[in-house]
Amino acid sequence: MTATGRPKREPARHVVARVDEIAEGKSKLVHVEGRDIAIFNVKGEFLAIANRCPHEGADLCKGNVVPLIESDDPGVVKLSRHGELVRCPWHGWEFDLRTGKSWCDPARTRVKSFDVAVEQGKRLVEGPYQTEVYKISVDEEYVVLEL
Repeated sequence: MTATGRPKREPARHVVARVDEIAEGKSKLVHVEGRDIAIFNVKGEFLAIANRCPHEGADLCKGNVVPLIESDDPGVVKLSRHGELVRCPWHGWEFDLRTGKSWCDPARTRVKSFDVAVEQGKRLVEGPYQTEVYKISVDEEYVVLEL
């Protein structure tokens, strides 16, 4: 139940791609329930954010996937979190693919992030309802987005 006493809505599940459709370090734009969502493959883990940069609306799925660059001293640079940030293709703003937070202004600027899971195709055909059964075979893994 929610705070208003209404039953809590289960997230809708949407198959958006096969795992092999999004190469490591790459992204895919999907349209789900009227939203443009960028799905990224970060070392085999799939992360999803709203595709629109809050600065001026650029497509984030067209941005470069980059590491976090940190420096404790002048001239000393440390790279970490390889492939976990996307850089806006228009003005270079960087967003954390896990949280959607901006590295330019993390307290105020962010993009919406979404939960993503990889599931066996066989699991996707299971459900609480029954109807006539037809034999099918599924041998691919699919990327599933929950809204």
